[in-house]
Amino acid sequence: MRLGALRPRTFGTHLRATRSLADQPGFGRYHEALNRAQWDARDVARRLLFHLLAVLWPSGEVVIAIDDTIERRWGVKIKARGIYRDPVRSSHGRFVKTSGLRWLSLAVMLPVPFAARRWALPFLTVLAPSARWSEAQGKRHKTLTDRARQAILQSKRWLADRHVAVVVADSSFAALELIAAVRRHVCLITRLRLDASLFEPAPKRRPGQRDRPRLKGKHRPKLSAVLADHTTVGTRITMADWYGGQTRALDYVSGTAVWYTSGLPPAPIRWVMVRDPSGMRDPQAFLCTDLDLEPTAVLSRFVFRWRIETTFQEVRQHLGVETQRRWSDLAILRTTPALLGLYSPVTLWAHGPATSLIC
Repeated sequence: MRLGALRPRTFGTHLRATRSLADQPGFGRYHEALNRAQWDARDVARRLLFHLLAVLWPSGEVVIAIDDTIERRWGVKIKARGIYRDPVRSSHGRFVKTSGLRWLSLAVMLPVPFAARRWALPFLTVLAPSARWSEAQGKRHKTLTDRARQAILQSKRWLADRHVAVVVADSSFAALELIAAVRRHVCLITRLRLDASLFEPAPKRRPGQRDRPRLKGKHRPKLSAVLADHTTVGTRITMADWYGGQTRALDYVSGTAVWYTSGLPPAPIRWVMVRDPSGMRDPQAFLCTDLDLEPTAVLSRFVFRWRIETTFQEVRQHLGVETQRRWSDLAILRTTPALLGLYSPVTLWAHGPATSLIC
């Protein structure tokens, strides 16, 4: 098989390399699967999710990672593109902008037997257009957290028969509006700022009390102050697959509080703050909407999220994301989700050819 060995990675090149279809009548119709054919991408995503779970994780807690990625694209015909921070080329001291499309991708975190670890297998990817595109189309602009809310709730409706769906996300999704919308349906684990405003739970109302119910109690010290307090004593644990896949000793402190900002709904959370005794990494804090979840369980689930970064890197390197040159609106809307979704059947094919078929 000479998949992708002839020319740049394009849909037609794959067909030529695998089946020598270039000389057959109607060869060009294959391109219409992306730019003209009628099919329901949401139904494909649902079937893919169910098939992945049936093969690799038939029962138990479902862990989903959600993250956004930028597909670098230029050209006046790419209407939904915007100017974004390039997360790959930027650093703490350097801000790099790029033109492209922003995609929001959901991946189920499943153990892959031949890899002896969990991989992030994408099943649902949606476009998050720029505000400029929404204005030009006369549509209300949906923020990244708006689309995340819709995608999370859609996934939970599909997984209504599973016990728990845990969503692990980066700091971009640490928003009180998102927490309020999804906390009754899924457990959300994400980063928490060290300067977040935390409070005691609101006191119980006294009999006969007539004023408005309080949303929060007394102010608690910020996590940065807890970190600087020399009386703070952490619990030492050993975490496998920390940054760089290394096993690392960490000290953690945890508690429950109400995260509140004026004008937004209060969020009861469990916070977990970790510190690297070696000093190689800065202290970090995480939040979990399940107050009963153990701190070590919060950390172990958040570690799964880093697998999706590897998935984004590999689909660029091996499946041709950012190399396609389709300009029609419908093909742009379908191509990148199809390539990200292709990563999951390929993984199943490597696990066993008979398991890669989706009914």
